[in-house]
Amino acid sequence: MDIRALKYFVQIVEDGSLSRASRALHVAQPALSQQVAKLEDQVGRALLVRSTKGVTPTENGLALYHHARLLIRQMEQALMIAQAPDGAVKGVVTIGLPATTVASIGLPLVQRVRARFPGILLNVVEAMSGHIDQMIRQRQLDLAVLFSADLSSEFAVSPLMVEELFVIVAADGDLVPPGRETLTIEEVSRFPLIMPTSVHGLRKRVAIEFESRALSMNVVAEIDSLSLLMNCVQEGIGATIKPMGAIMQQRGQERDWRWLRISDAQMRRSNFLYSLPAEHLSPAAAIIGEEVRETVNALIRDARWQGFEPAPGARPARPPRPADVRVA
Repeated sequence: MDIRALKYFVQIVEDGSLSRASRALHVAQPALSQQVAKLEDQVGRALLVRSTKGVTPTENGLALYHHARLLIRQMEQALMIAQAPDGAVKGVVTIGLPATTVASIGLPLVQRVRARFPGILLNVVEAMSGHIDQMIRQRQLDLAVLFSADLSSEFAVSPLMVEELFVIVAADGDLVPPGRETLTIEEVSRFPLIMPTSVHGLRKRVAIEFESRALSMNVVAEIDSLSLLMNCVQEGIGATIKPMGAIMQQRGQERDWRWLRISDAQMRRSNFLYSLPAEHLSPAAAIIGEEVRETVNALIRDARWQGFEPAPGARPARPPRPADVRVA
């Protein structure tokens, strides 16, 4: 099967139109149609459904699309490795991270990779966990951090860390009396809460704790944008329940926050690192997986930030090397 024909087919599926794919590829439309026809002859089944609105893949076409994307990525990685100097690791690695995970490990991860593996181009995709789930299923990501371990047996999954969830309010707000360091879940049920929408994994996790006590959340706004959600909390519209990463995302904005533990509920969220199976994982992606683990281990060791714990079964944090220690 011709790799060029597969590239054409992937572009057609992603554009949903032969004419748009023709313009993107700078290839005449009749030539694209001929390539698709050859693929369909090889497969023995129709791959595209054509209509006046464009083209959509058949079930067989969609299966070919997902595998073709992987083959194309592997071909590009193979060329980079072949062109690299002896001993150098090169490649493009795409990792999907939820917004709070980007806030907690995104910058140090990029810094580590840039300093240690300059030949690796790290592509960080920030998205909601549901979207990341979909992207790794479609083989659009090499690695991903998600909050459950039950996605699929076709991926390698390892525990990464556990995050504590805090009640977060603006420091100058009047929702919580001064001096309080903890709250009961019944007290929190009376607060106006700003939360992600109900399809969000964190919202479901928090709802379980309330429902198990026959309590309801007083949700006054549902916002899936982390920055907007935290802006609303800062303006005193309500409180939220988030991991420490939500506050870390606000660094440099000269804002003060209070974060309080819930004393009578186990408000924690597990994080898992997903990757493609070992036989499909490039050397560069395997390295980035290790760097993610080391970045998380460094975060857990950092006493400045609360609420990050090793996950049961996760690799133990190694002792810091001299290169990891900074003198203020």
